[in-house]
Amino acid sequence: MTVRAWAELLRISALFTVPGDALAGAASVGRRPNSSTALAVGASLCLYEAGMALNDWADRDEDAVDRPHRPIPSGRISPRAALTAAGALTGAGLALAARAGRPALAVATGLAATVWAYDLRLKHTPAGPAAMAAARGLDLLLGATATGAAPAPRTARAALTAAALLSTHTYAVTAVSRHETQGGSTTAPLAALAAVAGIGGAVAHEGRAPARLLPTALTGAYLHTAARPLAHAALNPSPPLTQRAVGSGIRAMIPLQAALAARAGAAGSALAVMGLVPLARALSRKVSPT
Repeated sequence: MTVRAWAELLRISALFTVPGDALAGAASVGRRPNSSTALAVGASLCLYEAGMALNDWADRDEDAVDRPHRPIPSGRISPRAALTAAGALTGAGLALAARAGRPALAVATGLAATVWAYDLRLKHTPAGPAAMAAARGLDLLLGATATGAAPAPRTARAALTAAALLSTHTYAVTAVSRHETQGGSTTAPLAALAAVAGIGGAVAHEGRAPARLLPTALTGAYLHTAARPLAHAALNPSPPLTQRAVGSGIRAMIPLQAALAARAGAAGSALAVMGLVPLARALSRKVSPT
């Protein structure tokens, strides 16, 4: 077992798409990030990586045919080690969430259950994209519930709206990812392209004056990252272009999270999230996020 193999198994280049969930969640309820937000970020990272390890464990037979280079089928990591890592990371994530309070633990428990259900049961069913979308939405709500006291109804609705927008993006990218090994689908990338356009319009339109310029600029970065690769995949649904669209869709979560934070008035959090973009881009050249 090598560091490289574990980096591939855990898809560490996609890790940079996780902290923005909690920061956008905190911003959506009008709270500044605090120590509990940091705990939510830690819990999110652990649960995300648990899902990555569990995903490869569950797909080890399929990957032996379609992706023999992956760490488990190539023999670089044993199935037992991957499953053990998934269990340990899940436990660590729940422990961190518990330190942020009971509401955060309740959301984290739902998130962990969704991750395990997706990897073990739902991934290859029609409910798969919805389960993945629910996991991302819950991750944002984890940041919202961990950061402070129970929000007022208005801010609670704002958090749910932000979670719904992030979930919609996740659903669209997950639907495209179901074709990344064999390609052949123009419908999924076209539908995802429409969803991305709709999300961009919703985020930019609802930015709070007089600070609408930053949400609009960040929304532009989101559209630039996600839309062009999806258009290419729709025109030529080959496996390489479909995989590129999925990878770009994953990275596009960062500017989307930043735009969600900015429209809630948290410019500092938005800029901090955007600071993760070059790191994610650089690492994705070495370790694929898909």
